[in-house]
Formats: sequence, structure tokens, C-alpha cells
Amino acid sequence: MRGNSSRRGAIRKGGKKGMQVGSGGHRRKGLQGRGPTPKAEEREHHPAAKRAARAAKSATGGRPHRSKARSGKDSAERVIGRNAVLEALRTQVPATALHVASTIDSDDRVKEALRLAGERGIPLLETGRPELDRLSDGEVHQGLVLQVPPYEYPELEDLLDAVEEKDGAPLFVALDGITDPRNLGAIIRSAAAFGADGVIIPERRAAGLTSSAWRTSAGAAARLPVARVTNLNRALQDLRAHGVFAIGLDADGDVELPGLALAPDPLVVVVGSEGKGISRLTREKCDLIVSIPMSGLTESLNAGTAAAVTLYEIARERARQSG
Repeated sequence: MRGNSSRRGAIRKGGKKGMQVGSGGHRRKGLQGRGPTPKAEEREHHPAAKRAARAAKSATGGRPHRSKARSGKDSAERVIGRNAVLEALRTQVPATALHVASTIDSDDRVKEALRLAGERGIPLLETGRPELDRLSDGEVHQGLVLQVPPYEYPELEDLLDAVEEKDGAPLFVALDGITDPRNLGAIIRSAAAFGADGVIIPERRAAGLTSSAWRTSAGAAARLPVARVTNLNRALQDLRAHGVFAIGLDADGDVELPGLALAPDPLVVVVGSEGKGISRLTREKCDLIVSIPMSGLTESLNAGTAAAVTLYEIARERARQSG
């Protein structure tokens, strides 16, 4: 009976309709906010989400699909800029999408990048400048951003297996404390240019193959394997067990680089950071510490330059002794 106070719920007194039974606060939770409304592209059954999904899965050599969806932070890496993107496509870098500016001044690099992406079935996404700026994290993208999956690092054993049938002595580069991805990219580029068989980096306190490293390597990371090891010192021991000599670079080296006697032998060149150099434990694992002769006005070279000079000299000495 209406107005019976023995019934469950609150009683509202007064009003034209008399006393009413309330919810007793049981529906209060239902009135609480659920946060901001998801974007249309993030709603599974929304037409915008379906359009974005079709664009991501399609592969075409014609005009890129329009895509206004802002991709969230993920584990993918990005190669940025026309030269870097084109080199990555030429060297078959795995890619999941090529973002192209909505209004782009096309040149030969852009045309070839679009053609290569179309031939490989890489989705082309027409993307606005603000979104490209966000994807490139402020770097100069020149209207092209290539999205690539995370780099799959081979094992050290894979590098050793690959050189078993090789003619000539293997050559590796190991990095100790290189935290700048641009230095990593530059070293990978030099290693590929001077005939190295692979680069070895530690998992901790070291730069990995980020988009910046990809870009600086100018596509060399696609041609030269980069192994990541749990413990660099243990990796050097494993290499020595396979007959590979370890030489470390340091300004206070035992011998100077020119005419390096070990150049024709299987080698791993250990490069440390410019500030700290090679760590004490890593230095102890080296068979020889080598210095690069410089004038008194220059105290040191950065890691990328030191690696390039050393690798060039080793390649030159090997060619001289084999000729």
C-alpha cells in the first residue's frame, strides 16, 4: 500500500503524488561517471573503427587510404625521413605500414618508396601533418614515416653459425656502455661498410635498435645482424672459446692501431662509451687494448668515429696482407 513505511526503500514525503518509494541509494553506483568516451576508432563496432581496420589490412599501390586514427603507444618502432625510409624499403626491412603526409611534395624518393611499399603489400596510410609529427616524436619526417615491428635480435650462437662457412676471418663489434641510439646506428653502419659479420650489444644499460638507431644506420641494421646478450663479458668468453680474439679500444692502449698484427685473425672489436670507456671487467676479458693515435689537441673520439676508424684500418690491413 502506498505510503506504507514498512516497505523497503526510502519514503519521499509531500508532493502532489504523495509519498513515493525511492531506491534507497542502491542505484547510486549506476549514476557514477565511467570516464571519457572512447574515440570512435577505438569502439569495436563503430563504423570509424571498421574503416581503420580495413585501412590497416589493405595493401595497395595506388592512393593511400585516409587514416585519422591516432595510434597509441606500442612496441613498434618507426623509421623517419625520406632517405631512411627508402633505404629501409630497399633493404627489405619488415614493415607494417607506411604513413604518407596528406599533402606531400613528391620527388623521386617518395615515388620509389610508394612503389616499393605497394610491391611488398605494405599498407599506405594517408596521415595528417600533426599525426606525423606525433609519430616522429618531433624529428624531421619529410612526410614519410615507416612503421616497423620490434627488432628480433638473433642469439650470439646464430652469429657464430653464420660465419662457419665464411671465407676469411670473422669480424664482430661488441659495444660496452653505448647508450646513445645514434651512436649505435652509426656503428652498425660502419660495421656493415667495412665487412663486419655482426654487432653485439648487452641487454642492460645499453641502447637498443630504436627508430633513431634504425635511421642513423641508414638501413644497415637490415643487412647486419645485431645480437643482444645477457652478459657481455660472458659473451666475450664464448667468442674466445671459438678462437676469436678480443681487442678493446682505449686511449691508453698497449699498442697503436696502424699495422695491427691481429688484423688477419678472427676478431671482436670492443668499443666503450666516450665518457667512461670500457669497463674494468670487460677490459680484463680483452686480449689486447688498442689505441688510435691522435694529435695532442684531441683527447678522444666519440664511439661511432672510433669504431669506424678501427674497422677501416682492420679492413685495410686484411686487404694488404691478403694481396
